[in-house]
Amino acid sequence: MIYHSTRCRGGGVSAREALLKGLCADGGLFVCDALDACRLEPADLQGLDYRGTALRVFSLLLDDFSEKELSEGIARAYGGTFVSEAVTPVTPIGDEWLLELYHGPTSAFKDVALCMLPQFMSAALAGSGRRVMIVTATSGDTGKAALNGFMNVPGVGITVFFPHGKVSDIQYLQMATQEGSNVNVSAVEGNFDDVQSTVKYIFASPLKAELEASGVSLSSANSINIGRLVPQVTYYFDAYRQLMERGAVKAGDPVDFCVPTGNFGDVLAGYYARRMGLPVGRLIVASNANNVLTDFLTTGVYDRNRSFIKTITPSMDILISSNLERMLYYTSGGNTELIASLMKDLAEKGRFEVSGDMLDEIRSVFECGWANDEETKAAIREAWQKDGRLIDPHTAVALKVAREREKTGAPVVVLSTASPFKFCRDVCEAVAGRAPDADWNGFRCMDELARLTGIEPPEALDGLRSKPVLHESVVTPEGMADFVRAAAQRDF
Repeated sequence: MIYHSTRCRGGGVSAREALLKGLCADGGLFVCDALDACRLEPADLQGLDYRGTALRVFSLLLDDFSEKELSEGIARAYGGTFVSEAVTPVTPIGDEWLLELYHGPTSAFKDVALCMLPQFMSAALAGSGRRVMIVTATSGDTGKAALNGFMNVPGVGITVFFPHGKVSDIQYLQMATQEGSNVNVSAVEGNFDDVQSTVKYIFASPLKAELEASGVSLSSANSINIGRLVPQVTYYFDAYRQLMERGAVKAGDPVDFCVPTGNFGDVLAGYYARRMGLPVGRLIVASNANNVLTDFLTTGVYDRNRSFIKTITPSMDILISSNLERMLYYTSGGNTELIASLMKDLAEKGRFEVSGDMLDEIRSVFECGWANDEETKAAIREAWQKDGRLIDPHTAVALKVAREREKTGAPVVVLSTASPFKFCRDVCEAVAGRAPDADWNGFRCMDELARLTGIEPPEALDGLRSKPVLHESVVTPEGMADFVRAAAQRDF
């Protein structure tokens, strides 16, 4: 398996090296032209559990890791770290299904990948004498999951940036209270796109060479890193396996997946699974009011030149969907010159357009829809009152979109990406029908939501109230490089 940039075929590297680099030198993302040959048929899934499914997927996509390295890493990542033995259980909600991705140590879907990425990194670094500094932008959930996963991993430091004042109370405390001798956290003035764009710039800036000269390589824990993306492919296959076991589908029957997404990473994992042989009928992209993806899939025009809207689904408050680039590469037939041109237009003009056969190919796989905040709250309320299920706002966006689309006859699996207690103020308002008092903090809202529903919050979230804040830095985008430079000078 040789990985190269979406923007150029030269300089191909192994999966191990692609994972350590994170981002290509030209700003592109690592892709592999052998993806379609990595076949995993539904019948091959029968009799497996989550760990067995993960081993099958990882062995195909990361084939220069040994079976021993993968098996031992999987055991550490998923052995006793998730509340559910199934890791990502599939459960019914009305006529749809929920793929519950929030049973990990930080109560968000990012845990599935970020419990595994440190295992990949450690195996890739073993005996090399190299050190890696992970630099990551987060809109809320990636940060804590990455910090938790990489805490005190030898030879790896981690620096996380998040948009100041634009994550939930609970998400902020998850990051600000993080312990670990190798962790560094800072808020950034601006929105997530400002943070993400600056992180990408750092990877292409003189700082990268400066750090490499001192023995420190930069890498990423965002879904631009294939080590983040590959574990997410697993839960699509495992969801299908669970549906077969329940008798909801027979091997080969199509299943539709509805995914709340802003950065296009989670739904891209479903696209990878489809190309690898999973009978995915349609992938439904569910957006919030920052519906740049909805517009793109409807018109073929991607235009980030619009007002940024702060919503109750902060993990989707994104106008630059980085992982879209990988999908564009595959649907263009691997046209690296075209992808480089499209990304140049996005960087310089804030927009690009696709049309013709390429747009037809995209529309043959992807559907789309979106929900504003009031519609999201209504979906939370309906799920609780009608279905007896408490869901977070991101899941509610996807459930609303899934229920309003024209049915295909295939089962619909809605990806449920976070515990509702991570967004307890807005979920509490939706369930109670009135807003909590303005002076209530996140924990007061958490307690009220538990009282209203009789559901206990996850210990990992409830326990935050007794932890001291350890990280209080706030920098400008221009100050992020200096923050990384200082972090790389510490021992890790």
